[in-house]
Amino acid sequence: MSFKHKQILILSLIIIVLFQCKQIKREKTINNEMRITKLLENFKNSVGKDVIVVAHRGDWRNAPENSLQAIENCIKMGVDMVELDVQKTKDNHLIIIHDKRLDRTTTGKGLVSDWTLDSLKTLSLKNGLGNPEKLHKIPTLEEALLTTKGKILVNLDKCYEYFDDALKIIKKTGTSNQVLIKGFYKTVDEVQKDLGTSIDSILFMPVLNLDRQINPDKIIKNFQSHIKPAAVELIFSKDTSNVINQLSQIKKNGSRVWVNSLWASLNAGYEDELAVSQTDSIYGWYIKKGVNIIQTDRPQLLLNYLRSKGLHE
Repeated sequence: MSFKHKQILILSLIIIVLFQCKQIKREKTINNEMRITKLLENFKNSVGKDVIVVAHRGDWRNAPENSLQAIENCIKMGVDMVELDVQKTKDNHLIIIHDKRLDRTTTGKGLVSDWTLDSLKTLSLKNGLGNPEKLHKIPTLEEALLTTKGKILVNLDKCYEYFDDALKIIKKTGTSNQVLIKGFYKTVDEVQKDLGTSIDSILFMPVLNLDRQINPDKIIKNFQSHIKPAAVELIFSKDTSNVINQLSQIKKNGSRVWVNSLWASLNAGYEDELAVSQTDSIYGWYIKKGVNIIQTDRPQLLLNYLRSKGLHE
């Protein structure tokens, strides 16, 4: 074979490889679009039978909490939504970390707000046992949203006070349709004043404490009449509130019902740790009551249970 023929062959092979890479990339984009469309359709169907699974701080049992790896694990697992926490740095960057202090989850010490982004990026995240994981760094909100883009829904917690800054990043990353923002113990008037018309560009969810707030059923009706939230989050340490037995009406009025199975004070004792040995009596209680979004610290356990009951694909 002549040198010229070899050149032509090599060039042809390069063109074929580039074409195949382009095709693969295009197929991934289409698959992502189909996945996020399906997740959104399901999420917005308030009376849908499938239960939405939300991973609290990502898959923190197998990767540092709120890390990019914890997000990626959730995507591979088939989780519907990942819950991430937002804080602001000294130089006004939004990052993903739960605590206001660095000590528990990173190799740094002190307040997040006393550190610049560059300095924070020198730190390593710690795993669930408190040991440093050198390869894992604190993600920015932008990095986290780009990781989730087209693949999984996102609940940004602790983000209400940073909403304007966060919305700019949400729009920049093209993830507006994937992001859910929550407002803790807010009234309709407060939410409308704080978020204005920007609330129409994202998913919104009010959080109610059934132990503390007076007439929570009226608060929910008011939200559903004026803002039409995608979901309503309920917190309760006792299962005696009338609201818990009226979930079907909340769903009929257009909002899914979100409950946390994380620890006892949030759910009257129907918590994840008990679900390890009493899966049906714990997660089954939520199903019987009509809960159709569960935020969990054990996403794989919950997914397995729901799939066994035909309540999750």
